[in-house]
Amino acid sequence: MKKSPLQIVTFVGALSCFGSVNATEARTALAPLPSIDDFTNGDGWGFGLGLGVEYETAYEGSDEFEFEVDPAGGVQYRTGDHLFFWAGEAIGWRTLVKDTWLFQSSIGYEEGREESDSDDGRLDGLGDSRSGVTVLLEVRHALTEDWRYFLDGRVLTGEVGTLGIFGAGTCLACKPNGTGWEVGAVVTFHDGKLANRDFGVTTQQSIDSGLPATDVDSGYRSTGFNVSYRNYLHKNWQIFGEALYEAFGSEVSDSPITRNNYEAEIGVGFIYVF
Repeated sequence: MKKSPLQIVTFVGALSCFGSVNATEARTALAPLPSIDDFTNGDGWGFGLGLGVEYETAYEGSDEFEFEVDPAGGVQYRTGDHLFFWAGEAIGWRTLVKDTWLFQSSIGYEEGREESDSDDGRLDGLGDSRSGVTVLLEVRHALTEDWRYFLDGRVLTGEVGTLGIFGAGTCLACKPNGTGWEVGAVVTFHDGKLANRDFGVTTQQSIDSGLPATDVDSGYRSTGFNVSYRNYLHKNWQIFGEALYEAFGSEVSDSPITRNNYEAEIGVGFIYVF
């Protein structure tokens, strides 16, 4: 199933009861942000292995929701202010500069929407949308030394098109080990290639599906709000959560593929940090 480009972590409400019981302060993350996982403990290797459960929109613009279980964690190697990582279908590098600038780049694989993603047959005749290799470039800048407030900019580009994400966030009760709460808001823009992959209908698709042919212009895509949470339940066990709400712009909402003018998800998971 195709994942939203605005996937950022947290689970609101029930997780707060865990507090910081049995939490550990031994680790120091590269950047103290819950949405940036760091399994290392200073220089050397870090490993995390776990599972997450999400309740989310079946595909972008869908009015169907479903549960999905995904692996969580990854393999990381840290040397000084540089961290190399492999997680899922992405491999990358991030670095901290002057304690207030976080740069990240990665190469991954963006999965397209499948016709079978709709159990109600909403995608019948549209076929599977394109998948492909993507490159992510990200910059975060802390407005305060403790990363209490920060700005964020990301560009995802590749065979499927280009997505730009620009936002700001705040870190609440965050600690040097990367635990706490993070709240953010973002605005996203897409080029015509990505817009039509996700929300356009070609002439042939129109014939096969009965939906009107639709061409979506590049430009504004959506506005999103997210919350993330991460904490140690024990020296090696992490709990993390996610919640996301993304409101689509008018052109995306007017697409015949779009059944809802928003996308939402909520999830929780556990990771064992070696």
